[in-house]
Amino acid sequence: MQIQINQQGDSKVAVVTSSDIIINDVQDALDLMASLKYEDCYKILLHKSNITESFFDLSTRLAGEILQKYTNYHVKLAIVGNFDMYGSKSLKDFIYESNHGKQVFFLPDESTALQALHSVN
Repeated sequence: MQIQINQQGDSKVAVVTSSDIIINDVQDALDLMASLKYEDCYKILLHKSNITESFFDLSTRLAGEILQKYTNYHVKLAIVGNFDMYGSKSLKDFIYESNHGKQVFFLPDESTALQALHSVN
């Protein structure tokens, strides 16, 4: 896993890249968040390929549990990837609602994700 900090003014985004799945469960998500908080970084950009597929099956409740933890600790998250492959209406609605908020974003590319993360406090 590699972490690069993208900074614009006072806003810092941790851009996480890896060829492996980084988040398999809630504890992995908390460990990542804790590691980045030591860098004084409260915004994370993560690729879809670094998250277990069960995250995108809302019936597992994994997404809800992880995103609730991130919300509680005021950590913003952008997940980058193509989400068109998922047929679930509830997931599509979840992604739509998330993208209209200020906490979690599901976006197609890094530049759009960085723009979204840097624009929120």
